Amino acid sequence: MTSIEASTGRHCHNAVNPLHVAMYFAPETEEELTALGLERGPMVYLAGRAAPLGPVEAGTVTATFFNFNHEHVRRYIPAAWTVTAPERVLTARLRGADRTLRRLLGAEALISKEMTEAAELALRATEACLREARPLYAANADLPVPEEPHLALWHAATLLREHRGDGHLVALTMAGLSGIEAVVLHNATGKAPTSALFMRTRGWSERQWDAAREQLRERGLLDGAGDLTGAGTALRAETEALTDRLDAAPYAHLGPAATARLTELAGGFSGILRAAGAFPAVHFGR
Repeated sequence: MTSIEASTGRHCHNAVNPLHVAMYFAPETEEELTALGLERGPMVYLAGRAAPLGPVEAGTVTATFFNFNHEHVRRYIPAAWTVTAPERVLTARLRGADRTLRRLLGAEALISKEMTEAAELALRATEACLREARPLYAANADLPVPEEPHLALWHAATLLREHRGDGHLVALTMAGLSGIEAVVLHNATGKAPTSALFMRTRGWSERQWDAAREQLRERGLLDGAGDLTGAGTALRAETEALTDRLDAAPYAHLGPAATARLTELAGGFSGILRAAGAFPAVHFGR
């Protein structure tokens, strides 16, 4: 395993992650999953992301997703599994990812040598991901790797996202942040989804959001206007640094040169996604 700066992995993650996240904003994913009988909106998201875990109860989803209101989760899980099976959701999810990437990236990108190279590099990075204490990563890692390069890249992006995400939850817990406090603090950066989107998709009320904001003010992490204080900025930096360390193995395994190449390739494809409107600006900001 090669020595590599921890922040290098974060930069690569930031380049690769949009290739997975685009599906959550895409109509194709919702079309595929609602065709199974799932309700639009929260049920589609919760079932689609939780499907690798199997027909789990709400408690498992709340634990692994971290920043979702448990009462919100209970409205849709395990009800989703009475509508359709996780195995069918996984197949539909992959169809949705395929359709989304074909529309947003275009046919030439999908069959390019750069796509094949990016998929190979991303999959190589996942060889060093750790299953221990990483339930969402481990569940996705049990799924077969798709043959087509763009779907292999999407699969690898999913693994790398959930591997980092599982580690990030450890860092947030060590920082003494609850799920809603973590998402309110993230929103305060102004670089995250809007509070309205967070509340709607995570099931938090304005009263609960305001209460969490007040708790963060009492800890000195937010000021009276709801902006990050110096202490809040420092805490976020600490949690990201710990997340970097917990997520270093895939990129150390890949090595500095190959990690830089994956960052370049994935960043190029993610740039195409952004230019094609994969991430509507209305959903981001304060």
